[in-house]
Amino acid sequence: MEKILILDFGSQYTQLIARRVREMNVYCEILPYNKLPEQTHDIKGVILSGSPFSVKQPDALRLNLDAITGKWPMLGVCYGAQLTAEFYGGEVARSEKREYGKAFLIQQDHSDPFFHSVEPRSQVWMSHGDTILKLPEGFELLATTDSIPVAAFRAKAGRFAAPVYGIQFHPEVYHSLEGFQMLKNFVHGVCGCSGDWTPAHFVEESVQKLREQIGSEKVIMALSGGVDSTVAAELLHRAIGSQLFCFFVDNGLLRKNEYQEVLNSYKQMGLNIEGVDARDKFYTALAGVSDPEGKRKIIGKGFIDVFEYESEKHPDSKWLGQGTIYPDVIESISVHGPSVTIKSHHNVGGLPDKLKLKIVEPLRMLFKDEVRRVGRELHIPENILHRHPFPGPGLGIRILGDITPEKVRLLQEADAIYIGKLKEHGLYDAVWQAGTILLPIQSVGVMGDERTYEQAVALRAVNSTDGMTAEWSRLPYEFLAEVSSEIINQVRGINRVVYDISTKPPATIEWE
Repeated sequence: MEKILILDFGSQYTQLIARRVREMNVYCEILPYNKLPEQTHDIKGVILSGSPFSVKQPDALRLNLDAITGKWPMLGVCYGAQLTAEFYGGEVARSEKREYGKAFLIQQDHSDPFFHSVEPRSQVWMSHGDTILKLPEGFELLATTDSIPVAAFRAKAGRFAAPVYGIQFHPEVYHSLEGFQMLKNFVHGVCGCSGDWTPAHFVEESVQKLREQIGSEKVIMALSGGVDSTVAAELLHRAIGSQLFCFFVDNGLLRKNEYQEVLNSYKQMGLNIEGVDARDKFYTALAGVSDPEGKRKIIGKGFIDVFEYESEKHPDSKWLGQGTIYPDVIESISVHGPSVTIKSHHNVGGLPDKLKLKIVEPLRMLFKDEVRRVGRELHIPENILHRHPFPGPGLGIRILGDITPEKVRLLQEADAIYIGKLKEHGLYDAVWQAGTILLPIQSVGVMGDERTYEQAVALRAVNSTDGMTAEWSRLPYEFLAEVSSEIINQVRGINRVVYDISTKPPATIEWE
């Protein structure tokens, strides 16, 4: 399988480069800048990412580029371009004319394949403090801007056995209006990738690999009701059938009726699955705990305990199936080492060693949007495939303060009205994520001639592509008024509804 290798120097945009390449139906992988793979026969090209470092810093991330240049076509992006220029004898310095934001390319060579179908003064996005003042011997200029002398360059023909390019802007961001075309020119035109990595191809290849990997052994898997674990389970089911055993846990922190609805969907899919009612266990463990991190740890441990108990019923299982996706993998092999803050409710890393289960992760190389495309290819039910992201601790972190069954009931009822109205008005698929938060305060209200002193809830709806940043959704005032009225009139115990208009950053999507 042909692939593009992206070497990560720590840029916040590295995953975005990979997403753009994947959008071309070309497989790519991100590796730390100093971890070249042992198997290289399928590599068609290499991209060097940007970096928060300056090449002038003593501790800058450096790479012997002779291990790459000449073997495959190479593209250096921002820091990658500066590193390339300096490595081969060019001059790079801290810039007096820093470029942050929009700039316009002045192309020197319109015939170069990298600029095929790109306008002469194309808008690009700059974000760098270093600049290339002088190109190395054997390199030539491709483009400048009004502010910097070198915006794009290439190695002259014959300098290396394969093309080498460098650009001091970020083609992967939307503000580079023709950046996708430039990346496509590199991936398809320069590297010669065919673009045949489709969801159907992934399904066919994955099913075959899973059969070879697992053989006749058995797999146990806990499902969450979300798209990742569901798609992973369906791939395993297609590969090994009844050798896969799944269970779905009701921890008492799911949305209204969600447990039975999702369980029914799984059974209709033909999965070998069992439901586990563990509500009392979780409520008992969470009683009186208000600290968000404390709640996360208790919920995470609860899942582990349930998994251990259920797995003992299947002692012949040799594998643990998981819905790990590519952002999780990238974080674990970060340039700067594993992330300092791992969410404590993520139960991948906390399973007891005594289970001695091997891990199988069918989706470990896919981004979230790719998982959905594969799910569509697998005909996953729409109610699961298009389900909004839902936090691992569930309503446990949407109830601010301690958790009681009565608070869960209140939030479930209010949230069901909110989500139901989103669907009724055709707004559910127009937002990326929505949910209701039960606030730890009471407020005065009036109903009829009676004074009330009851709970308040906050409605949250955001638009995002990957959850890293999010903008609050501009839901119609009339819609919000209808939802507020419905909640206050129908859910006894709630007398006030507010709408959260915070962006991420500085706020987060969830309140805890």
